Amino acid sequence: MMNDMPQAVQAQEQAQGNGRRIGDVVLDLQNISLSFGGVKALTNISFNVREHEIRSIIGPNGAGKSSMLNVINGVYHPQEGRILFRGEERRKMEPHRAAAQGIARTFQNIALFKGMSVLDNIMTGRNLKMKSGLLANALYWGRAQREEIEHRVKVEEVIDFLEIQDIRKTPVGALPYGLQKRVELGRALAAEPSLLLLDEPMAGMNVEEKQDMCRFILDVNDQFGTTIVLIEHDMGVVMDISDRVVVLDYGKKIGDGVPEEVRANEDVIRAYLGTSH
Repeated sequence: MMNDMPQAVQAQEQAQGNGRRIGDVVLDLQNISLSFGGVKALTNISFNVREHEIRSIIGPNGAGKSSMLNVINGVYHPQEGRILFRGEERRKMEPHRAAAQGIARTFQNIALFKGMSVLDNIMTGRNLKMKSGLLANALYWGRAQREEIEHRVKVEEVIDFLEIQDIRKTPVGALPYGLQKRVELGRALAAEPSLLLLDEPMAGMNVEEKQDMCRFILDVNDQFGTTIVLIEHDMGVVMDISDRVVVLDYGKKIGDGVPEEVRANEDVIRAYLGTSH
């Protein structure tokens, strides 16, 4: 068993060496178990996420990674365990409440409005921050008008950050896959999250697209101070950009630590070689 305190210290030292400061625990998952009927998706899993870090969740297909992300943002409610976000226990968290608390996410399968423009898709990420009533928005006057202008300024900042100015008015459905993934990241960023959940943001990308996405993820973490929880199958990417890595296999945790520790963990090696079962 690995001791959590040395992991936290090592992760903090690693991040400080990269010019970032890892803070206190913002998300603490304690003994999480999740079942669907008689099928156990997650069994007694515990790990935490510290402020400003990039925390990766890895594991073979069917390991429970996406289920864990769905637990964090309230899509699934675990039958056992506790979830603490910024020190407060969350009970029966719903996705809209998670979003209101500053948790945003992208999805393994792109979930964009294909007929809408890039700008309008990213604008939907501002929905929870819009306070004007239906009538004011319909008439487009007063507070509603000022509010939309403010939100559009934020969206243009995201577009500039992701370097997609030239496709801002293009329907998303007409874009190549890699750019659609970037637009989905933009929609999540438009919500100004403090915790960003990324479910396989580089799946299906070529090498150049992966390099671009890695750069944007690191810049989001560095420039905005956003805490990131990342699911990714590319081990080279995971080991290069993560502060700490938790490893799942068949719904159980088999490793947890800084990349060097995880890379040398015999249980992790066996799981990825397919000889653990």
